[in-house]
Amino acid sequence: MTETQQATEPHHDPKDASRSKSAGAKASAIMAAGTMISRVLGFARTSLLAIAIGSTALVGDVFETANTIPNVIYMLLAGGVFNVVLVPQIIKQAKKPDRGADYTSRLITLAAIIIGAFTIALTLLAAPIIQGLTLGWSDAKLALGTAFALWTLPQIFFYGMYAVIGQVLNAHGRFGAYMWAPVANNVIAIAFILFYIVMFGPYVAMPDSQQFAEWTTTHTIVLAGGHTLGIIIQAVVLLWPLKRLGLGLRPKFGWKGMGLRHTGQLAGFTIITMMVGNISNLMINRLVTGATEARTALDDPFEKAAIPGLQALNVGQLITVLPHSVFVLSIATVLFNHLSRAVHDNDLATVKRTTNSGLRTFAIPMMISVAGIIVLAPTIARLFASTDTTAIVSAHAIAQILLLLALGMPLRSAHFYLLRVFYASENALIPMIVQVGAAALSLSLSYGIAPFVPMESLAHLIALIFTGVHVFQLALTHILVKRHFGDYGTKAVLATYIRSGWAAVVAGVFGVALLYPMGGYSGGWAMSSIPNAAIACAIVGTVMVAVYLVACRIFEVTELNEFTAPVTNRLRRSTKTNAHR
Repeated sequence: MTETQQATEPHHDPKDASRSKSAGAKASAIMAAGTMISRVLGFARTSLLAIAIGSTALVGDVFETANTIPNVIYMLLAGGVFNVVLVPQIIKQAKKPDRGADYTSRLITLAAIIIGAFTIALTLLAAPIIQGLTLGWSDAKLALGTAFALWTLPQIFFYGMYAVIGQVLNAHGRFGAYMWAPVANNVIAIAFILFYIVMFGPYVAMPDSQQFAEWTTTHTIVLAGGHTLGIIIQAVVLLWPLKRLGLGLRPKFGWKGMGLRHTGQLAGFTIITMMVGNISNLMINRLVTGATEARTALDDPFEKAAIPGLQALNVGQLITVLPHSVFVLSIATVLFNHLSRAVHDNDLATVKRTTNSGLRTFAIPMMISVAGIIVLAPTIARLFASTDTTAIVSAHAIAQILLLLALGMPLRSAHFYLLRVFYASENALIPMIVQVGAAALSLSLSYGIAPFVPMESLAHLIALIFTGVHVFQLALTHILVKRHFGDYGTKAVLATYIRSGWAAVVAGVFGVALLYPMGGYSGGWAMSSIPNAAIACAIVGTVMVAVYLVACRIFEVTELNEFTAPVTNRLRRSTKTNAHR
């Protein structure tokens, strides 16, 4: 922006700004609550899945390979194309007399047609897709993977419609439903996994040949079909809040004059970005599937369990992405609308202020989350290991992945938010350059180093590469944001992360001192069962958070007040209400 544009920035009423901030905080809190409950249920689902089919075992890795494909496609849609490209367009259309009803009707119709055709095509190609995304698998593993894929690939259509409808709701300020819908999905999936355990019993370590011999079509339908039904319900529950918008939406054909050419240009860059990134992830996952085949050559069940495969890597990513999903994504979704409006109004000061505020606020939950995962890695991993005799060995294998991924958590969230500044200005080219560069670097390092690493260590290699690439992404994105928008207060942001980081270190010392005598690092009481691990995590985690809050006060982390404001304000209002009764 030019100096003239900065000089003519619109004047904002402080009361309006306060109301907007309060509304944004409330929306973030609602979204965070929905995400938190969904993630807790997701953890329960993953833990039960490990009990049902193992966490570092044959069927666990095969199912994870098939079920990852629709999840990757969903990240392509929800992680880029829809939320960063469509939301600004829907916000603009909402200012029209019909509140964007015609545009939204045509948009949803078009999305249903394209995503439906795409889903059918991929489902028909299930067998070659599984073969292309695995490394050295036997015919029996490929057949089982294909059977799983035929049941899980239809999820793509419902993931896609969930993403489209969710972004329509977000653009109209209805943030809660999109974050709460996955709760229904997890409830359905958990119910089917419990049904599976009741019918077939929990996982027991056995030779691969015996697992194949005992596996039936009913096993596949209950396990994979239940997961797909959960995704269907997740999409369907959004139809009610969509109807309550009062837009009178209905199927509409004919897309000329919708401005899709402009949207398509933006989406084109974003589609390339997400396609390259997700194809890169699938190709990297292909390397990790080699660990599944490496176990086949081993006879000792404990040696097999010690090798982390695709499921262990995905569990590690699921755990380390939780703070980002609960806190960063919830806050960033609301702030993205503020950024879009500020850019539209040529209000550069608000753009930089919102960028700075978001990054500093994210530091509070991210730094204690990093410390918590590092300290509690073995006991957290124990929650997602099986219940047989190899459980502790499996837990340590997952814990190793957690430690390698944890350090990249704040970096991922920071670069994610900085890219949203470009998307808010409808500049999808810069994010494409950053993401494609990161994907190319990940692939080059993975396939360049993998031949020199034992197959049983491939998951460790990939986790380490992921963390290293987050450093590259943040550095590059920071440079580009400063070049296009100016300094957004980098020193203040860095100072916040340093102060909150020291507070997290203090909390971590208390956590280690508490967990060590519980046997959290030696395979003792805290690791002996899933309930014991959960209790240990709860006790140590609570103490660490309490110490962290005190340490933040000592280190003068003022951003703590901004982060906790929605909760403290609600408590004050509740106290005042009760006092007047």
